[in-house]
Amino acid sequence: MSNEKGKQLWGGRFTGEADPKFAAFNRSFDFDRRLVAADVRGSVAHCDGLLRAGVLNPAEAEQIKSALSRILAKAQSDSSYLNDATAEDVHSFVEARLIEMIGDVGRKLHTGRSRNDQVATDLRLWLREEIDGTIGSLAESQTALLDLADANREIIIPGYTHLQRAQPVLFAHWCLAYFEILGRDRARLNEVRRRVNVMPLGSAALAGTSYPIDREAVAHALGFDSVSRNSLDAVSDRDFAIEFAGAASLIMMHLSRLAEDIILYSTTEFGFIELSDAIATGSSLMPQKKNPDAMELVRGKAGRIFGHLQSLLTMMKGLPLAYNKDMQEDKEALFDTVDTVKGCLLITAIVLRNIRVSEARARDAATHGYLNATELADYLVRKGMPFREAHEMVGRIVVQAIEMGRELNKLTLDQFKAFSSLIEDDVFEALSLEQTVGTKSQFGGTAPDRVGEALVIARKSLE
Repeated sequence: MSNEKGKQLWGGRFTGEADPKFAAFNRSFDFDRRLVAADVRGSVAHCDGLLRAGVLNPAEAEQIKSALSRILAKAQSDSSYLNDATAEDVHSFVEARLIEMIGDVGRKLHTGRSRNDQVATDLRLWLREEIDGTIGSLAESQTALLDLADANREIIIPGYTHLQRAQPVLFAHWCLAYFEILGRDRARLNEVRRRVNVMPLGSAALAGTSYPIDREAVAHALGFDSVSRNSLDAVSDRDFAIEFAGAASLIMMHLSRLAEDIILYSTTEFGFIELSDAIATGSSLMPQKKNPDAMELVRGKAGRIFGHLQSLLTMMKGLPLAYNKDMQEDKEALFDTVDTVKGCLLITAIVLRNIRVSEARARDAATHGYLNATELADYLVRKGMPFREAHEMVGRIVVQAIEMGRELNKLTLDQFKAFSSLIEDDVFEALSLEQTVGTKSQFGGTAPDRVGEALVIARKSLE
């Protein structure tokens, strides 16, 4: 906050002291301190830009960069170093420590730079790395899905629409569905990353800098793909944060859906899967309980991330150009979004690696509830009956089967022929569970061969 005790970085205009309660309300160091590495990295690149511009001489630049390196090393090795009750924000903290170390030379570093473009740059640097980490976490969850699928390739479960049993599918096909979903999340984050990776440094407060700093060189040093094209926009843009929160919200919505399936399938009523003791909890009252708390927490935290997206949108919606202090509110929402999403992806991968699938329960469910009714309609179509006629006829056959308390494949041939002479002995093979699954052999279907191919393709896509 200060280069000298009690003096703000911006204090020259002021003759009075800030109210202590306002100063506490105004400071952000308690949460933006996590940007210290990004701030130092950006400052080093800016220092080199000032050297090339002739603002600093080589000795001064080396002195500044050496001190910045020591500040970062101290911050990373000693957490108490960041316990500064007076620092207004991380940028003030770093500059104050710099000046303490090297005196007036440190005061030159902020030449041609504002906290407005500095914080925007730091946030993009930080978020870029966190996006890379999140993409990696998504890949870990995808790998866990593939491992679960490979370990249970032969198991068939009911597929559902409207939460009613619909048609049988391979359990591996279910796993691959979520693999595809998380794959879109990875692709989406890569797209967001491209828009994050634009450097605002050099925009100064809002009008740009009058010093001949080579922004392209600074951007290259920091790994940015390009530099911002308008200084007003650069310092007041938080689209990248909102867009990330939007992508994160989709990730959490998907994880919540996966969690819901796992929660349902682990109930006594379904019983398709069992969660290991490593990922479940018990009841303080009921000794028999085994609760899927891990997945319930993931499902619950989705709402938290949706709230952060709404918070960022609402915070930005009425702001005039350029920077406004409202934008300080971007960080806590963004930081918690990153932490929560990465935590949920980690737990999801752990849960997926601690699931046992009950083949017997799954098969029993897949063979009850007339899940082969569509297959019977398709059988009639292959015999020459128009689909709409076949659909209506099978509906009537199902009604009779229900009245008799039998599954379709338990009806006799004579009972089938009472509806259509097209039905022959081969109907029973057509209605078998394996045949019902095996006929879905077009690309993207649940036939075993197709699922096997999809698993190979999925593994290669992760490589």
